[in-house]
Amino acid sequence: MRLWLQHLNEFEASACRIWGRPGRRQWLQGPFAVVSRLGDGVFWYSLMLVLPLIYGLEGFQASLHMAATGGIALALYKSLKGATRRQRPCHYASDIVNLVAPLDQYSFPSGHTLHAVSFSTVAIAYFPPLAWLLIPFTVLVASSRVILGLHYPSDVLMATLIGLALGYASLSLIA
Repeated sequence: MRLWLQHLNEFEASACRIWGRPGRRQWLQGPFAVVSRLGDGVFWYSLMLVLPLIYGLEGFQASLHMAATGGIALALYKSLKGATRRQRPCHYASDIVNLVAPLDQYSFPSGHTLHAVSFSTVAIAYFPPLAWLLIPFTVLVASSRVILGLHYPSDVLMATLIGLALGYASLSLIA
């Protein structure tokens, strides 16, 4: 492992231990596991199906925009994970337990967070009243990744920045 990444992992592992403590409590583990599962795509794909039913043609356009942005986000985060090959906290330190199974091997960036932020950015641009639902859900998805022992805080932070950049870049193409 590259030395700078090892130092970063060690520095952030302490944060993962602190953030992960609440997740070890059964009453918190369940809700964060559900949020994480919904963030796998269930929530977002359901939203994309519902938007045209509620908003008609504009909802259909927003759903297509979200799907296209999601495809780019998928390619981007998979290539970044393959390039960085950062170990997940639960694989780096034996005292950090993953409370749900990871979907893939590597940690950087958080795909859940990247998708949640980019999807929310696009959806809220089309329908600002959805912010009351999408912003808290996105924050919960991002938090769940660290609390469940699957990501370091910097994985989530960088995924947030990448997701915002991707969402706004995609919106600038249609403006």
